[in-house]
Amino acid sequence: MLRRTTALLPVAAAAVALSSCGLVAEEDDAPGASTSGGAYPVTVQNCGAEVTFEESPDDLVLLKSSSVPFLAALDVLDRVGARAGEYPRDYYDDRTWAQLEQIPALTGKTDASGHLLISKEVVIDQEPDLVLGEVENLSRDTLTAVQIPLLEEPALCAEGVDDPGFDDVYAQLEMYGEVFDRADAADAAVAGLEQRVAELTSGNDDERRTAAVLYPTVGGGVTYAYGTRSMAHPILEAAGFENVFADTDERVFEVTAEELLGRDPDVLILLHSTGDPAEITDAVTSLPGADQITAVAEGDVMPLLFNYVEPPTPLAVDGLARIEERFGDDR
Repeated sequence: MLRRTTALLPVAAAAVALSSCGLVAEEDDAPGASTSGGAYPVTVQNCGAEVTFEESPDDLVLLKSSSVPFLAALDVLDRVGARAGEYPRDYYDDRTWAQLEQIPALTGKTDASGHLLISKEVVIDQEPDLVLGEVENLSRDTLTAVQIPLLEEPALCAEGVDDPGFDDVYAQLEMYGEVFDRADAADAAVAGLEQRVAELTSGNDDERRTAAVLYPTVGGGVTYAYGTRSMAHPILEAAGFENVFADTDERVFEVTAEELLGRDPDVLILLHSTGDPAEITDAVTSLPGADQITAVAEGDVMPLLFNYVEPPTPLAVDGLARIEERFGDDR
């Protein structure tokens, strides 16, 4: 689903900017101030676990970039004491980027697949009251043992999300609003996003071209594709495309050059976390027989940073807007 069935609040009532990760609370709200008068303890469900907060967290560690647009929307980035991983400048408006630059970076080191490499001792020594993002050597159980709660984006949990969509963005905003006692700011941000999605999806042509979202490996190796359990699927549909992997009930999976050629998408969206977009494009266009894929032959190949598609966050709306801008006149 693209929108919730509840009525949209007026855009003016949202009082949020809708540029890239520019969702912030009203100016006369003090940063991180309570707007809901919420009662604690607050318990939320996350990755099959119950996570309870006795009070609003105010000393966070970020291990992934995916939570940043939610924190920016609620104006609580000032509560982050340390961050690790990659935070590409392209994701953020000037205000959000200035805040991120003020947060001490623990490490940006990743492995070949883009997963963060950090010791659990480094994170635990920060003594946070919340960690956002789970990494392989720093599990929820490890942190729970030292009484540090962890929240992960649902789409990145082991069980994933059955039928992802823009509703998941709204629901996650509301969850963070509850955790940080910023329910009013969350409601305003959701209303703004709903309005923007409605505007972006209005007037799409009935006749649809086909598309695929891939994550190629630079320098040779596995090419991954995204199916219906990925946010890539509803974004393609919202942009007016038919996902060539709409028959695949998986989030992400390996795909061969032969299968890509057989499905022959009209458009290719190539996800990447870091690196030169030209190298990302070359990783696909240099595959055997790639020149016979319609998207490659017609030059309809678009590199796009990962968080513009996955997981479901406010950046997915920006991703939809970028795809619309690139291909909207050609659908």
